[in-house]
Amino acid sequence: MALRLIFMGTPDFSVGTLQALAGAGHEIVAVYSQPPRPAGRRGLELTKSPVHQAAEALGVEVRTPKSLKGEDEQAAFAALEADAAIVVAYGLLLPKPILEGTRLGCFNGHASLLPRWRGAAPIQRAIMAGDTETGMMVMKMDEGLDTGPVAMTSRVAITPDMTGGELHDVLKETGASLMVEAMDALEKGALTLTPQPEEGATYARKILKDETRVDWNSPARAVHDHIRGLSPFPGAWCEMTLGSKPERVKLLRAERADGKGAPGEVLDDALTIACGDGAVRLTEVQRAGGKPMRAVDFLRGAKLGKGTVLP
Repeated sequence: MALRLIFMGTPDFSVGTLQALAGAGHEIVAVYSQPPRPAGRRGLELTKSPVHQAAEALGVEVRTPKSLKGEDEQAAFAALEADAAIVVAYGLLLPKPILEGTRLGCFNGHASLLPRWRGAAPIQRAIMAGDTETGMMVMKMDEGLDTGPVAMTSRVAITPDMTGGELHDVLKETGASLMVEAMDALEKGALTLTPQPEEGATYARKILKDETRVDWNSPARAVHDHIRGLSPFPGAWCEMTLGSKPERVKLLRAERADGKGAPGEVLDDALTIACGDGAVRLTEVQRAGGKPMRAVDFLRGAKLGKGTVLP
């Protein structure tokens, strides 16, 4: 017997789980997603979220409230008479009446090994911190921030040069499979919940614009992790003088390299840049308004002489 599920999610990361649950035969009675946002080059067109679009393709009703704090919204949620709600990167806090608004509760698919990296940006933060392992977890939600008991875990290795985008895609698929497995167990009454330990808890705060700029004074290891953790979005960056004035260049890929010099110093003709300790070689970059390109192609049109110091 299939479960009656409410799905709550917004970005592309959530789409796979929605589709997997529907494909497993569960009845998706409604989908909640963030309201359409201005998008496009001029920001004039309202664009539905990836989850919104996926739900419409499945023929499922979509609701886009700006808040779930009102009694009318909470009553409308409860009126769906769902067995459970599945939450994957939704973007709104769920008040107690929502958490208690289904027969079996709300279950969250979270992209970390809780209690490490609770919060908004666990994928980027794990890489930026140099973690070698992360994973997906299914937990039953409570009123805290990612503090509920854990039902299932799937571990994923973070390879040395893996980017945030690559890890996102692996965890997207992993999370979809894990949630289907968890709902199968829930349906059978066999889902076991284990309280999270408080020891080792860390917070993955949202990535802020002012922290995306590369600090060449940091060790090469930290610079490398910073670049790959923020690639492709929002993207680490630095300033390079490529013409008459400095230009912001997004750094998408790099590798650890031999060499030393003043932090930010260009050490050769292959975009090897000195850091506070060691060096990194930039291998993929993106100029403002341009497309991602290999460093070798970038250097054909951009002269950065050896000894140049990047700010």
